[in-house]
Amino acid sequence: MTYLQVFLHSIKLPKKDAMFQLNRIGMDVAVIYMFILLAIVSIPELIQRLTASSGFGANLHFIFKLIYFFMFYYLPIAILVILCVSLVAYIGRGIAFFMQRKLRYSILWKLSAFTTTIPFLLYTVIAFIYHVSDTYLVLAFIYTIGLLIKMISIYPKRKPRK
Repeated sequence: MTYLQVFLHSIKLPKKDAMFQLNRIGMDVAVIYMFILLAIVSIPELIQRLTASSGFGANLHFIFKLIYFFMFYYLPIAILVILCVSLVAYIGRGIAFFMQRKLRYSILWKLSAFTTTIPFLLYTVIAFIYHVSDTYLVLAFIYTIGLLIKMISIYPKRKPRK
């Protein structure tokens, strides 16, 4: 039930209530949610690889196709997405500093991870219809940073030290 609530709150971002509800969620739930979301995003490619009649691995057994898919598609994509979310959170840390907001990297990482929900689901739907180009990734990156800036601006400013 927790992951369903995380999903529903992620769809509602950048609303203030959804944002603060997602802040209360632990980092472990955020990471597992990212892996589940990546599994959903990988479904079109998995179907394509399982139904391929030509090319490398086309004559492999079903189980070996699954293992091949997991090792050479899902794991590299998961690593790449975690690195990109970390980069976005790091950029958000700099933005929060310049906007004089008191936000830790862990909160920004969670928020960055949750902002990827809509671009990932949109990618999944589009990938079922036709091949998605790499420019979509740039647009998703810009969307994530833009949404993160909007969420950072909701947080109160730091109190000046005396």
